[in-house]
Amino acid sequence: MKDIFAIKQATDRLGAEELKPYLQFILAEIKLMKDQEGDTLEAAASKLIELYDELMGLQEKRAVWRPVPTCTHVHIVIGDSFAGSMKQALKGLGCTETHKLISLRENYAIGPIYDLDLPEGRMARGDWFRNNITEAFEAYTEIENEYHELLDKIEQIPEQAEIIVWTSGNTCEQAGMRHALYLLRNKRNAISINDACAFCEELYNRPNAYIEYRYSGEIPSDKLQKAIIQLEGKGKLCTADIARLVREWKKLTEQTGTLRIWQDNDVLEVSAEYFDQYLLEKLDGLRPPLKDNGFLKSARLIGEAIGYCEQYIGDSYFEYRLRELIYDGVLEIKGVPAAMRYYSVRRKQHEMNPVKKP
Repeated sequence: MKDIFAIKQATDRLGAEELKPYLQFILAEIKLMKDQEGDTLEAAASKLIELYDELMGLQEKRAVWRPVPTCTHVHIVIGDSFAGSMKQALKGLGCTETHKLISLRENYAIGPIYDLDLPEGRMARGDWFRNNITEAFEAYTEIENEYHELLDKIEQIPEQAEIIVWTSGNTCEQAGMRHALYLLRNKRNAISINDACAFCEELYNRPNAYIEYRYSGEIPSDKLQKAIIQLEGKGKLCTADIARLVREWKKLTEQTGTLRIWQDNDVLEVSAEYFDQYLLEKLDGLRPPLKDNGFLKSARLIGEAIGYCEQYIGDSYFEYRLRELIYDGVLEIKGVPAAMRYYSVRRKQHEMNPVKKP
């Protein structure tokens, strides 16, 4: 199980563009193995083993974060998806040595954040994810180590480097930006805040071609390159701004709930059931195949919910609430709720009382 988790970590931290060459190589070698025998088969297997060693070695190499003395910028982003896009953008600009990257991997929209900067708070968050979010069981065994690795990276930011914290109009990145500034509170570097989503919408949207980005991870790396260049030197924070955002983070960590939304330029705590009615309305509006007796694939329902939701929450929370609606008897299930692709749901069918014959 530890080996599988290590592989997941290695692939999670690669961007989509970085993963494609690996996948293409693996498929080509598997095709070769299917068509050949003997020495050629052994050679293909050997190449796959070399690829595995390279990928896992890359993960170990990336665990060591050492900015060079000539480092001029440190970019702080929220989430693995945006981190992958930012890596590609910086690589495309040819400035990966002077521009370093730090990512905060948490989804700050969901799960408890009470006392998150204390060991007890991180333990409570990890416990909640392991108990409620299917794919988080292994990931949150490393929450304490990852937090201290993050602190170590921040400590190593060179004094001369400008720090750019990227955010956008959603709970995850807004709360994450405030957390980043809290962690940076003792640094004396110049700090800026940039909104890549707002910038790209303003630069690229036209009356006949409009994209509204809900999360920075949706922005292609080529558009992100222009944002990096044109936002250079903008969005600088004064000491009072930083102090205010640090206070706002401390206020957030007094909340005891497990769900937050971005509304009226503020991170608001809402009840865990906030999206339940929305999910049920989406279920009622979808037509499952006739052969499925009214059961709809949960992955289709969650995809629909994500597609039309104004908030960026992530599919894992919707899947968690779907299971809670099953446990509460609101929905019926067909299949096994190990992951959303394995089961279907429908509204609870109320049995009619049989009519007794006289």
